[in-house]
Amino acid sequence: MQHDNDRIRIIAGTDEVGRGPLVGDVVAAAVILPLSHGIEGIKDSKKLSEKRRELLASKIKQRASAWAIGRANPSEIDALNILHASMLAMNRAVSALSVRPDHVLVDGNRLPDWDFSAEAVVKGDSLYEQIAAASIIAKVERDNDMKELDVVYPDYGFANHKGYPTPKHLTILSRLGPLPMYRSSFKPVKNAASIAHKETK
Repeated sequence: MQHDNDRIRIIAGTDEVGRGPLVGDVVAAAVILPLSHGIEGIKDSKKLSEKRRELLASKIKQRASAWAIGRANPSEIDALNILHASMLAMNRAVSALSVRPDHVLVDGNRLPDWDFSAEAVVKGDSLYEQIAAASIIAKVERDNDMKELDVVYPDYGFANHKGYPTPKHLTILSRLGPLPMYRSSFKPVKNAASIAHKETK
């Protein structure tokens, strides 16, 4: 008979995407992978092409023991700051898992304020498949947010820059002004809002 302390520990990985963009949610994912998941090529989402990420995200969702998404929206980012909003998104992702993990591997050097057994791992998305899998799902989810936004607001180019402050995005932002889903506490958004306000006077 197997005792509790003999069983395989359930390890979740969590990572977030979207600290740097000026618009939209910061998106986190949490993933628990079975030992024999058979998915090849799981690695840090930043080292994968968009097509490869989408393919892997689909496989991870199919074969994971559990996976979940957590978010913090722009108003929460503005109220809390981006670091605390990122922690909130990861907390929401892990809390939403259908299986409670025994231990959580968190990408980075900080832990969310929660009651899970956990450790922060710097560059964890390069070291643990669970964290890399979470980074892939989170990246695809956030990129899809930007593609959907692009359909509604095609002049802003969200499908291309994904909300990051590229020179082209900053030029568009200063010309058209920020939309409601922009992060108003971020300096380039504040500057653009100030310019738009002066022009309407």
